[in-house]
Amino acid sequence: MKTRRNCREWRELLGAFALGHLQGDERAGLEAHLDGCPECRAELAALQPVARMLPHADPERFESAPQPPAELGQRIAATIEGEKERQRTRRQRRRFSGFALGGAAAALATAVLLFFVFGGEEASPERQVEFASLPAGITIDATLEPHSYGTEIHMYVHGVESGTLCRVALRGPKGVTYPAGTFRYRWGDDSDAVLSSALDLSRTRAVVVHAGRQTFVAPVNPSVAAFNPGSEEEAT
Repeated sequence: MKTRRNCREWRELLGAFALGHLQGDERAGLEAHLDGCPECRAELAALQPVARMLPHADPERFESAPQPPAELGQRIAATIEGEKERQRTRRQRRRFSGFALGGAAAALATAVLLFFVFGGEEASPERQVEFASLPAGITIDATLEPHSYGTEIHMYVHGVESGTLCRVALRGPKGVTYPAGTFRYRWGDDSDAVLSSALDLSRTRAVVVHAGRQTFVAPVNPSVAAFNPGSEEEAT
């Protein structure tokens, strides 16, 4: 009885059969299968014109494969090194924020860093946002990047209970909240969660993170958003 598995196995031999390279028992078996399988006969019929044309192909007339630019390797290496430097800077900043920030100054601290886009000379408009006045052992920050669809968010959370569901949103003008997505924090995972929101970065006033029953807020434009950032218990 013909089965899908039979067809799959026989179809692997159709190319060799069309080129005349199949001999002996395999050829006899395939011919017997073709007698009772219209699907495989149709596939063989599609292969045969191609097989007939192959002997006329002239390899010397084939164009050579395009070569990458000579400086491509250097550009890739420079990009990788720049990303490593960026990660080192972020780790240093996180260590500093965990031990050096405190008091009233910490409640107002917001770092905005400009990075250069690879291949260009203009500074990137991305925003680096830090959360101040966090409980001991917890670190939260975010990188906001503008896009045509809204804002991309690289969210970093460390120190909350492993398995905690984190809900992220952007706060716009008049306190309207625009959801950006969720992720679960896993202990030991220091990678960024990549989320997105429909709110344009130019209209973003704050980043809001609900980590379990706690809510943390950090201003994006402190001069525009006048509120006290930090931690507040979510209403139940």
